[in-house]
Amino acid sequence: MQAVLGSIIIYARDMQKTAIFYSKYFGFQTSGEVVEGLIELNSPGAGAQILIHQAAKSVKLGQVGVKLTFHVEDVEQFVQTSKEFGLEFGPIHQANGYKFTNAKDPDDNSISISSRSFR
Repeated sequence: MQAVLGSIIIYARDMQKTAIFYSKYFGFQTSGEVVEGLIELNSPGAGAQILIHQAAKSVKLGQVGVKLTFHVEDVEQFVQTSKEFGLEFGPIHQANGYKFTNAKDPDDNSISISSRSFR
């Protein structure tokens, strides 16, 4: 039996702010409407869907148990374009035939962009 990753749930303090973040910087499409307690964001390509869920006050956000990595062909160009829109990434790292860099979303969750899948 095969299992396909279809969606990722992100717990957020401000659901709208988090939905706008992933829409603005990564091209996810959303109406921003809360339906059944979730804001649905659809990938611009064949990637997984993101669901934004309201975090309870007791939930500790920003842990490094999960990191979302977005595949981009040109890391430098993506960093430059993101910077123009207000998203700052850290230093670009050179790995074994690919590059990557890290940032945080509005809830301090770790995100990364990487050209690894294009090497």
